[in-house]
Amino acid sequence: MASGQERNRHRMKQLLGKPGNGNCADCGAADPEWASYTLGVFVCHSCSGLHRNIAQISKVKSVMLDPWSSSEVEFMDSVGNNAANTKYEQIVPAFYYRPTHKDCTLLRDQWIRAKYERKEFLCVEKQEPYSAGYREGFLWKRGRDNGQYLSRKFILSEREGVLKYFNKNDAREPKAIMKINSLNATFQPAKIGTTHGLQITYLKDNSTRNIFVYHEEGKEMVDWFNAIRAARFHYLQVAFPGASTSELLPKLTRNYIKEGYMEKTGPKHTEGFKKRWFTMDDRRLMYFKDPLDAYARGEVFIGSKENSYVVLPGLPPSTQGNHWQFGITIVTPDRKFLFACETEEDQTDWIAALQTVINRPMLPQEYAVEAYFKHKP
Repeated sequence: MASGQERNRHRMKQLLGKPGNGNCADCGAADPEWASYTLGVFVCHSCSGLHRNIAQISKVKSVMLDPWSSSEVEFMDSVGNNAANTKYEQIVPAFYYRPTHKDCTLLRDQWIRAKYERKEFLCVEKQEPYSAGYREGFLWKRGRDNGQYLSRKFILSEREGVLKYFNKNDAREPKAIMKINSLNATFQPAKIGTTHGLQITYLKDNSTRNIFVYHEEGKEMVDWFNAIRAARFHYLQVAFPGASTSELLPKLTRNYIKEGYMEKTGPKHTEGFKKRWFTMDDRRLMYFKDPLDAYARGEVFIGSKENSYVVLPGLPPSTQGNHWQFGITIVTPDRKFLFACETEEDQTDWIAALQTVINRPMLPQEYAVEAYFKHKP
């Protein structure tokens, strides 16, 4: 006969089959194997570690390996992911970023804390830091020329439609004014070298400008991120009055399609290949000498196949000067761009990323960007 322990474990395994329980309650990862027996939710291995950060609220065990009492099993059966999320996610603002299993630890950790520890989605007042339309505070910002991080005052104003920062606390004029209409923010912990590192980009004279910031407090950084998303959401609602929320949400902030090193030739194909850091941001393929440069050395517009843009593996037979063997040729209506990757895997990944963009038909406003690139000196 099966022991009580075995029966309980078998019942826990069955509970994973109930609707909602087959994905992590917090990041959506498939086949969670852990559970919080104080909250009644099933979570993935990664999120279970973050639940341990709020041990006063959430206690976790392995569904398969740890012993389960009958009362714990009953509790898990009475709650489950769907019921718990209905309770803890009652009023999540539309613009608030819901992390997936692919997102950085900071976003997932703060989502879990916001849900269960701070209970931000049960009380609108607790959402003030990112939903008020105005935010002011100090962030550590990387210096453009010396790479040093210095404390800078930032102000986000939805009414003015800008994010600005000041080099001195008492400065009357901001050092930079970033318009909300071209603002993007993406967490880049590996690139910046701090778990709370955020890359903010905006367009200055139609060229991309990067700034890199962080704050010691994870909540502070994620609040800034969601405040930017809120400002972008309200701007887009006005700019595109007929668009649905589901159409606007992907436009609030975006992660880069791909980043990494490739070699490239200079403007003339007779020039040697140089190693550069590349960022594929929507239809802009930018290259930098260093990943943390403020400005790109150059940008290539990637249009659609309908407009004669093509990506090909390999390089023209006459090509010389590349150290890396795995070439990529981008054909645009005006010229060819030649790149080389260090490994075949890199080449495959870059071609797939470029092909995704080329396969997408161009939007009316993207033709104006393409025209700007064509007439650039």
